[in-house]
Amino acid sequence: MSISTRSFEAITDAFHRASGIRLGDAKRQLVVGRLQKLARDRGMDNLDLYVQSVVQGGDSDELVRVVDKLTTNETYFFREPAHFDFLGELLDSGSLKSPGRGVDLRFWSAASSSGEEAYSIAMLMADKVGRSGWQVVGTDLSTAMVRACERALYPLDRTQHMPPNYLKQFCLRGEGAYDGHLLIKRELRARTRFVPANLMQPLPDIGEFDVIFLRNVLIYFDPDSKQDIVQRVMQRLRPGGYLLTGHAESINGQQLGLRMLRPAIYQR
Repeated sequence: MSISTRSFEAITDAFHRASGIRLGDAKRQLVVGRLQKLARDRGMDNLDLYVQSVVQGGDSDELVRVVDKLTTNETYFFREPAHFDFLGELLDSGSLKSPGRGVDLRFWSAASSSGEEAYSIAMLMADKVGRSGWQVVGTDLSTAMVRACERALYPLDRTQHMPPNYLKQFCLRGEGAYDGHLLIKRELRARTRFVPANLMQPLPDIGEFDVIFLRNVLIYFDPDSKQDIVQRVMQRLRPGGYLLTGHAESINGQQLGLRMLRPAIYQR
């Protein structure tokens, strides 16, 4: 299937209004590839007609499916390991500890995609702290991704950067129909919660956090939107807490009251 320039602009404009993410012409093939299945599911073999039905027809349910499909990004466990090394150092030194009696350490994976980042945090915490005294919250724009996070079922090829002992300690290896997959163990899933959230809009009531992972999402936004997102996220960071961004992303120049400790690692 192919898509006309008019239809490409119409669907990416609709996607931008819904998500805040602007997909340029360089993403045309990605858009075509992701929309083809959606169109076929509706019995359509013409992307221009499909786009017309979504945009001009005002099909809000189908637009949700489009947003889900276009925001799906493949990731893996312990991506950008320097951040997890830093977090481990904080825990080993006692620099990161519960803010008060009866209050858990809280971590936010703000663009959790399919959940590997959030569960990587959970594995590290279970190893360093134990099975209690901490919580991980993952949020993502895509409702389909939130459901995938809750299932916690992953291909084994996403574990190449996972410590081997973590694979044995925190994961169940699939058999039969699930051969080649792993399931995150129940005790980690119990301390990890996922909710839908659009970083361009008011956030749900998810509380405050000691560490926020805001990684590999800012690159999709224009400068004004990026500033809005970071300022909105910062409202959820406890004093003294840490903000981790992607190594290819920069928040320098924003007046946020943050001190850069290392590249892509900041403290409030």
